[in-house]
Amino acid sequence: MTLNRREFVQLAAGLGASLAWGGAARASTTAWHERRDLYPEGVASGDPDVSSVILWTRRPFEPGGRRVLTVEVAEDDAFRRVVATAPAPVSAESDWTTRVLVGHLKPSRVYWYRFTDEEGNGSRVGRTITAPLANDPRPVHFAFVSCQSVNEGKLNGYRRMIFEDERAAPADQLGFVLHLGDFIYEVVEYPDEVKTRYDRTIYEVCRIPDGGQTGKFHYPLTVDGYRAVYKGYLADPDLQDARARWPFVAIWDNHEFSWQGRQSIVQAGGAPQPGQTVKVAANQAWFEYMPARVKAPSGSLDTFGALAVKNVAIEEWDESGLGIEPNNLKAIHSLIAYRSLRYGRHLDLILTDQHSFCGDDPTDAEGVGKIYDPAFNGMFSEPAMIALDAGRTCNGGKPPAELSFGEISIPNPRKDSAPRTLLGTRQKRWFLDQLRRSAATWKIWGNSLGALDLRADPQNLPDGLTRQKWPADTFAQIGSGDYGSAYHERGEIYDLVRDSKITGFAIVSGDRHSFWAGYAASRLPPAQFEPVGLSFVGASLASPGAMESFEHRLPKDHPLRSLFLADRPGGKPEWTYNMLLKHGVRSCLEYARSFDLKRAHAVSNPKLSPHLQFVDMGGHGYATVRLTGDEMRTEFVCIPRPITRSDRADGGPLRYRVVHTASLWKPGERPLLRQQVIEGDPGLSI
Repeated sequence: MTLNRREFVQLAAGLGASLAWGGAARASTTAWHERRDLYPEGVASGDPDVSSVILWTRRPFEPGGRRVLTVEVAEDDAFRRVVATAPAPVSAESDWTTRVLVGHLKPSRVYWYRFTDEEGNGSRVGRTITAPLANDPRPVHFAFVSCQSVNEGKLNGYRRMIFEDERAAPADQLGFVLHLGDFIYEVVEYPDEVKTRYDRTIYEVCRIPDGGQTGKFHYPLTVDGYRAVYKGYLADPDLQDARARWPFVAIWDNHEFSWQGRQSIVQAGGAPQPGQTVKVAANQAWFEYMPARVKAPSGSLDTFGALAVKNVAIEEWDESGLGIEPNNLKAIHSLIAYRSLRYGRHLDLILTDQHSFCGDDPTDAEGVGKIYDPAFNGMFSEPAMIALDAGRTCNGGKPPAELSFGEISIPNPRKDSAPRTLLGTRQKRWFLDQLRRSAATWKIWGNSLGALDLRADPQNLPDGLTRQKWPADTFAQIGSGDYGSAYHERGEIYDLVRDSKITGFAIVSGDRHSFWAGYAASRLPPAQFEPVGLSFVGASLASPGAMESFEHRLPKDHPLRSLFLADRPGGKPEWTYNMLLKHGVRSCLEYARSFDLKRAHAVSNPKLSPHLQFVDMGGHGYATVRLTGDEMRTEFVCIPRPITRSDRADGGPLRYRVVHTASLWKPGERPLLRQQVIEGDPGLSI
């Protein structure tokens, strides 16, 4: 929808952005000369629509006070056809950042922009792209990324992405980058305290003022602390180059606020603590450093604004697990990040926030630890998890009175509780309504947390490997932190898709530090398997993953080591964890004995993972998506472990490139993924 000037002014004010209005093209009259050193975090753009986009930079000044930059937007990179010029104020109050909403632009058009101070000192030139009209039938092409810990790695994936995009035909270039969270990691290691983790060098990010500490991790508690982390991350040259090339569309995950926190509760390795002031500080820094169409509490054009909250223990909760303590409610509503973006005829992108409104983890309930056996290395009873997650709705409203594992039983601590939610009541209602109303060919749920089950079949382990045998005919699940075990809420969403006859439903997500491709399905065998859409997880850009941890920390003599790593004599261990999730215990044990892939696949468990087509628990890199009127094409671009910055223009070699393609299905039909290895070797991922 194109806004008139009056509506646009109101929108800019609501977003806390300065405004620029496009007009006739003319040559620049600004005495710009590039001084990147004065704009140390570069430039960025975000959340494009058909006629506008938000532009961003940071220009610090000494001494303090309000200063004004000039922003120019042009149809060419030489700025001979400038279509918008506007003031862009900066001040210490906003950490010298500025956000400018530029409107009255043409749809599906590349623009260039730059900032200049009063003395002619200019930022680098940025490039951005507006969205196509809602009826534009041309293909949509975007990338999705997540988890970029520059404290422990380098962002070679961005360099590869830029290298390939610069050489692609204009019709095949990316329109935007979807960032699915962990843009920063608020937990920071200092190189003088921690030299290495695994085989990784610890790189300097920042020193956090007035922060907290857990072990060797330091974390912010104030807005100045979060700002320091953002500035440390944005010093990375590859991240700066990516933000200067494409508009980013971003949603936060956990590390933009607190590692193990939720709502306004801070938790970083220790006990949970009230953190309403910390949540507001995290939201303010995100707002200042991420150009996005989100509304600041101030309603002003220049600053986030002050919000008076106190750190108070949350003692009352509503049915969905939302803390109704007033300071908590003010803190989590200080910035609403869930939103949607229409991009041509073929894409409705719906972004949700998985942490600000989520209920508690059901495995934290009283006594649950008694039915977890650590000998199984992270596996937990799937029936017990389903019951804990569903609460009083389990078994059609007849939850089990007890939960058991082997010979141990406990009273069901959640038999009278409401089902778990990650979205919260209000956001879920909004999300389901967006799905119902979407008229785009593809309805993509941009979700920071993976939605494919992490499932294993330890019931097929031979006797003697563990002290107690896994219960017969009972699957295991691994982890409780994402939609892979949020069965009830995930089922609500998928059932709506099925019952409303919605086609073209797909999920793109992050957080797992691994590549996954498969089907969105509420239930797995022995229940009826009814996929209603597609589901993908993109690997981390830099952050360490599960296989790195197992390589360094899983003992060689662990009785279940073969389920995660197969040790070839004289070689690097192979990642049988992928095989465990895709094919099961018997395949892992056979492969560890014979290293014969054909024999290992011959004993695959067909009931284990019909939802799963591909999994690489050791992958790094990014994914791209191409949408047309009849097809979704998702490509995984996997790079080697990014421990050091590549000196190559292309960001270094690839491990593999794998494409997953699905034709648009009709209501009532099942989607079907086709897979092709384009280059490299994905190992045991298929």
